[in-house]
Amino acid sequence: MLSPHAKVILLEAEEQPGYHSSGRSATMLHYALGNPLVRALTLASRPFIESPPDGFSDVPLGHTKQTLVHARDEELPALDALDAAIAPFAELERVGEKEILELCPVMRVGKGGAIAALVDRNAIKLDSDALLQGYGRVLRHHRGALVTGARIVSLSRDGGSWTAVTERGDRFSAAVLVDAAGSWADQVAILAGVLPIGLQPKRRTIITFDGPEGLDVSGWPFVKTVGEELYFAPESGRLFASPMDEVPSEPTDAQPDDYEVALAAHRVEQRTTMKVKRIVHKWAGLRSFAPDRRPAVGFAADTEGFFWLAGQGGSGLQTSPAVAAIVASLIVGAPWPVPDVKQEELDPRRFLRQPA
Repeated sequence: MLSPHAKVILLEAEEQPGYHSSGRSATMLHYALGNPLVRALTLASRPFIESPPDGFSDVPLGHTKQTLVHARDEELPALDALDAAIAPFAELERVGEKEILELCPVMRVGKGGAIAALVDRNAIKLDSDALLQGYGRVLRHHRGALVTGARIVSLSRDGGSWTAVTERGDRFSAAVLVDAAGSWADQVAILAGVLPIGLQPKRRTIITFDGPEGLDVSGWPFVKTVGEELYFAPESGRLFASPMDEVPSEPTDAQPDDYEVALAAHRVEQRTTMKVKRIVHKWAGLRSFAPDRRPAVGFAADTEGFFWLAGQGGSGLQTSPAVAAIVASLIVGAPWPVPDVKQEELDPRRFLRQPA
């Protein structure tokens, strides 16, 4: 979004983009995630996902995938609250046990199981690779540069310009430094002499396993508990599942923990009639949250030319078109692009105003 307006150099610490959170996402665009701000950014991003600009991608950026958010008897108040929270952003259908089984025949229903659910028939299964490749294509088209293996070891500002030095000793200079380092964003800020905002990376675990023998799982929806307990969905002929863990972590190449792996399998067996006989694959990724669980997007108050783009908290892919447009508008002075979102909701200076 910046590259049509300015010379952009993207410094990627790893040898490929999307190695960490973007490449380990469940890749769903849905509204049962986050808060009203995240939902508004998601809604604003849908037109781009559904109809990307000419030349952005040779393949669709996603396909329609139903979501099923289910509740036991004691969870019905939470389902009602979620229904009301999502209603301004998506059209939901309330269903009972019969429809739940029609959508996902392995669900436990009735006493001790799901008795009601919300269905969003227009959620989107995103293609994270197509998104990353598309953004890279736009960058190259406008003669921007992607430099991989460029982990920054020092940042300095002199004469209105930032200079970044990488582990290899390469030097890059620019008037504006955008800190889009994910779980490492606070560390980058500290290198720049900018006050950190208190980002907390949290580990999330995913397992894959075979579905029930003889059942075609490919048409099943993305299935989620109304609380932050479990989600599962079909993936490449198998199923993936997460216990929706949020384990505080240092910024790192996240690896799955045995407890969360076992917890994922246990919760699948609690909520469904399936048995997880063998875990085919397991992985983990970090989702980073600002203290108020809203993204931080905007110029720092304490250092000139430093721009925060952090704290997406697991919603980075599904909100990326709208957030990128906001970044470009703030840096180049273009009109604000998302009418339903207020700049102050994202402004990182809000953390400086919080009491100690």
